[in-house]
Amino acid sequence: MALAFNNLRKGNKYRLCNHGEVFEFWVIDMPEENVYQLKDLHTLEVYHLHELIQFGKGKDYDLQEL
Repeated sequence: MALAFNNLRKGNKYRLCNHGEVFEFWVIDMPEENVYQLKDLHTLEVYHLHELIQFGKGKDYDLQEL
């Protein structure tokens, strides 16, 4: 079962599957409510969670803690 976004915690690592893509990231900051700054575990790129789900949640949507 997928986690809800409000269960994300700063400093923890997660895997998000959505629309056939898999992202593994670390939550590095939560400056405002429902705004999550993430760091990719493989490329070390910094981005926001809303960029990963900007096209909605697909049939394969899954969010798990690593």
